[in-house]
Order: sequence, then C-alpha cells, then structure tokens
Amino acid sequence: MKQVILIRADLKMSKGKIASQACHACLGAVEKSSSSDIRKWKTGGQKKVVLKVNGLSELDAIIKKARKEEIKLCIIADAGLTELEPGTVTAAALGPASEKKLDQVTGHLKLL
Repeated sequence: MKQVILIRADLKMSKGKIASQACHACLGAVEKSSSSDIRKWKTGGQKKVVLKVNGLSELDAIIKKARKEEIKLCIIADAGLTELEPGTVTAAALGPASEKKLDQVTGHLKLL
C-alpha cells in the first residue's frame, strides 16, 4: 500500500506552498479512504511518493485513469490567499491503494 501525491510543476510554487498543498491532498485522500485501506497503509509504514505533473491537462488525465480504477483521491484547489489565483488546481493525492494499481496509473511520472 502507498499513496501518490501529484504536484503541478508548471505553477512554480515555493517550497512551502508545495509542502502545504501536498499535505492538504494527503489528508483529503486519506479521509475518503476505507478504514481497511487506511489500516493496511499505516501498518506498512504510510508510504508516500511525491511526483510531478507538467500541467493541468496531465493531472486531469491521471485523475481520469485513477477514477476508472476506482482509486480514492483528493484534488486540491488553492484558496488564493498567497501565491496563486483562487481556484487554481495545485495538487492531487491518490490512495492509499495497492502499489501495483497506483503504478499502473502513475508509474511513468518522475519524482518531484
């Protein structure tokens, strides 16, 4: 079990902004997950991988694939209080889910 966090690299967010958006996505996806999946993920060390996507269209394509595979996910749209315009989609988290299932959807992406 692992969780994959996707960050939009095209937005050129600060390191602090990236960390904040990743945390929002992580927690949001966990809240949508089944207690069984959360338990397995926690027992396995709560593995997380942070990957970059080149833009909104790439993120949307991955989200579409994840939904087709019935992977729980959370999409983050920024409130617009600091660096970005309100409603800007910045990140998403997929899972926790099986590594195999997540790798089928995100295995082509590079680490952030």
